[in-house]
Amino acid sequence: MIFQHAGSPLRIARRLLASLVLATGATGLCAAPAAAQSKYPSQPIRVVVPFGVGGLADITMRIVAKELSLRFGDNIIIDNRPGAGGIAAANAVLSAAHDGYTVALFANGTAIAGSLIKLPFDPEKDFKPVSRIAYFDLLVLAKGGGKLNTLHDVLAAAAKRQITMGAINPGSTQNLSTELFKSTAKLNAVVVPYRNTGDVISGLVRGDIDVGFESYAAVKGSIAAGQVRALATTGSKRTAWLPDVPTVAEAGVQNYEVTGWNALYVANGTPQVAVDTLNRQLGEVLSSPALRTQLRALGTEPMGSTPAEMAKIFHDDAVKWHEVIERAGIKPQ
Repeated sequence: MIFQHAGSPLRIARRLLASLVLATGATGLCAAPAAAQSKYPSQPIRVVVPFGVGGLADITMRIVAKELSLRFGDNIIIDNRPGAGGIAAANAVLSAAHDGYTVALFANGTAIAGSLIKLPFDPEKDFKPVSRIAYFDLLVLAKGGGKLNTLHDVLAAAAKRQITMGAINPGSTQNLSTELFKSTAKLNAVVVPYRNTGDVISGLVRGDIDVGFESYAAVKGSIAAGQVRALATTGSKRTAWLPDVPTVAEAGVQNYEVTGWNALYVANGTPQVAVDTLNRQLGEVLSSPALRTQLRALGTEPMGSTPAEMAKIFHDDAVKWHEVIERAGIKPQ
């Protein structure tokens, strides 16, 4: 009797119904967090920039962030945290949740910093790349209307006397590019450090230095005013903004190439969905003709990358500039 009662059709039907309700409820409880996790982004993203407001990297990121905000439907917030070696910015990202909502802007200076100062983080181990945003060349400059009208003139002058070359801040990309040029071309030259771009321009105009190295964005107005002349660009090919200016290689110095860049990085441990979504959307934004026109006006070439490509760019630059720093005798701080 007991067996028949426990196994009666009504009792079995009730148990099956109860099991079905419980199973459906459990499935719903598990599915909700999974669905929430798969939707990215679902809140504003903060990009921590290791430079002050108004610089090339800051302006570039703000232009790109505006377009990303339109795609995501959430604001991209720019958080400027300037400081030596990008330490303040990196710490801000590492101390936040590793969820893809606090990301870092890295620049080629980040790859250089490890050879100049002791960093409390490892850029290649504690972070992972999302994509490059843009790259830019530097310019080899001389006084406008002066005697040095081509890079060949500079090489000829250095064969007769010691020339002077100027750039901002020892350890900066500009300064190290000058040191690399000196060693690659085997010049009889001395490199003079300056505090800022305005001082470099003044040094060229006064004749205190023969040659200067700086980005197009920083000297665009001085070129237009005729104060300085661009003798060559440091990249592998001519730029869209100065198409008549030859590269350093075209102008006579082989095996010399310098390209600056900026890129998005996230803290290691960030969900892959965030990396993939940011990479895909950033690639689409950078292909926009209107955005490309805006960035080229700044002297930068918009170009995304895969995370693996960006990791290689970073590593190769870190190795390259470490060797330049050692040859120049620049002591780490």
